[in-house]
Amino acid sequence: MPKRLLWFTGLFLCFILPATGQTPSPYERQEVMIQMRDGVKLNTVIYTLKTPKEALPFLLTRTPYGVSETDSPDRIPYVKDMADDGYIFVYQDIRGRYKSEGTFEMQRFTRDKKDPKTIDENTDTYDTIEWLLAHIPNNNKKVGMYGISYSGWTTAIAAIDPHPALVAVSEQATPSDMFLGDDFHHNGAFRLSYGFEYAFMEEATKTDSLFPFPNYDTYDWYLKLGSLSNVNKLYFKNKLPTWNDFVKHPNYDTFWQKQSLITRIDSPKIPIMNVAGWWDQEDFYGPLKAYQLWEKKDTSHKNFLVAGPWNHGGWGRSDGRTLGNVRFDTATAVTFRKEIQAPWFAYYLKGKGNGNFAEAVTFQTGSNTWKHYGTWPPKEAKKRNLYLQANGKLSFIAPKAASGADAYISDPANPIPYRTRPIEATYGPGSRWRTWLTEDQRFVHNRPDVLSWETDELGEDVTVTGEVWAKLFAAITGSDADWVVKLIDVYPATYPEQPTMSGYQLMITNDVFRGRFRTSFEKPEAIKPNKTEAYTIDLHSVNHVFKKGHKLMVQIQSTWFPIIDRNPQKFVPNIFDAKETDYQKATHTIFRSAAAPSHLELSVVE
Repeated sequence: MPKRLLWFTGLFLCFILPATGQTPSPYERQEVMIQMRDGVKLNTVIYTLKTPKEALPFLLTRTPYGVSETDSPDRIPYVKDMADDGYIFVYQDIRGRYKSEGTFEMQRFTRDKKDPKTIDENTDTYDTIEWLLAHIPNNNKKVGMYGISYSGWTTAIAAIDPHPALVAVSEQATPSDMFLGDDFHHNGAFRLSYGFEYAFMEEATKTDSLFPFPNYDTYDWYLKLGSLSNVNKLYFKNKLPTWNDFVKHPNYDTFWQKQSLITRIDSPKIPIMNVAGWWDQEDFYGPLKAYQLWEKKDTSHKNFLVAGPWNHGGWGRSDGRTLGNVRFDTATAVTFRKEIQAPWFAYYLKGKGNGNFAEAVTFQTGSNTWKHYGTWPPKEAKKRNLYLQANGKLSFIAPKAASGADAYISDPANPIPYRTRPIEATYGPGSRWRTWLTEDQRFVHNRPDVLSWETDELGEDVTVTGEVWAKLFAAITGSDADWVVKLIDVYPATYPEQPTMSGYQLMITNDVFRGRFRTSFEKPEAIKPNKTEAYTIDLHSVNHVFKKGHKLMVQIQSTWFPIIDRNPQKFVPNIFDAKETDYQKATHTIFRSAAAPSHLELSVVE
């Protein structure tokens, strides 16, 4: 039987069916329905060793993406190193998905602790562990939990109020806040193509299905769709709860706040390994924010961070030697699985090793080396400002001129594509969604609605390790605007080591900010036309060496379509209700004077 790989939405699960002639697995499989406290039964696949030499701990993952075709863990690269060491592996469909009973609710974590009859993903995890301890023989009474994206989120939820037997977890690419920085919004800007296609895939049927786009290039389809109000009018007909929630909650209200980990995470009760990919196209904000939140109250060294040069779930799938056109000189994903993940779980679940784990382990791109730190960001990183200058220059010297600005016209009718066209359906045939963050940004470099500034060729390496912030001083002729800011590594014009990278413009970090939320995500405000305002934009964390002979570049633009919906550029209370006539051209001006010194704040290690 041929191997089969299923990839759906941000969540990663690798299902591999055994090929003819494979060596028999040392694991045996059973599939059961486990009853929850409210009577609903959840489909669960369990793999146990046929001849265990000792009582073994459980490794549990819970997912909305279907578990019945999960192959034996010794044949799945993501967990093979742990499978070779020996565990009891448990895979479960969360309620309302695939073979599990009940009704699916996106990110269900809303129970009232005072009412023992209420349920959510935390109680379902608790009840599952209770059943496993009682019904699966030869277990050592310890449970570990892991998972990527949605399965990372169910892992984080389990860690907030853990079952006594749950002793260690690794949330990997969990979303932390769906309005501020993960799947559905970034700083209030709606992620249109992802939100549209995900809502359809998860809620149109009980199993995953793709929206039937008539166009291969979805850029054209989304542009012809027009205003967001046409989605329900023409396609969803108010039948998809997640899309309806987008429409009802355009601001950071209690709906988003209640499901956010920001309002839930307290001190870490058990050891937690947070895992992130520098080029995660779906949930990079989430694991970094979760680590940060737990770290604030970590008094007993239970909180850990791992970050590497991966896209969403790349550490569990490939060998990690490359991503798109970028090479890393080593099998980074193999290193994670064999030298980080497996020893970490073995220590906490089996007592193997000395437990001497660094607080933060990150792969430094550019130098292509693994680094170990006692804190994240590292204490040795110092803040340095990289200023926008006249004539497209960029430098660490603050501008001295009394005036100075650059401007462009942003037109919602001609939005900048977020990746090279054609823009295939996110999870459709031939999609390049997984690697778009590493695409060469020269494809937009000369557009009149994209501004670029760059340094001279570097005379020495510049190492940026830690947080990056953009601080813009800007004005618009409209009353709302989006700001997209990118920090880019420009390769030398001639690059003999890899000729295809000659002159390459590689995004190191980036994000978008919706201007209406400049003072509050809860209460948006119109921007006063032609008034200079300050915008502070979180560009998250990096660990990258800009090598000698390279250049640093900053690009700024105001559309990023269709990953981000078009801002009308005329303030309306709810963009989901905007009319076609609300979409207007506007002139956007970025200032670079002594009084208004737009810049990036970098964390530089000398």
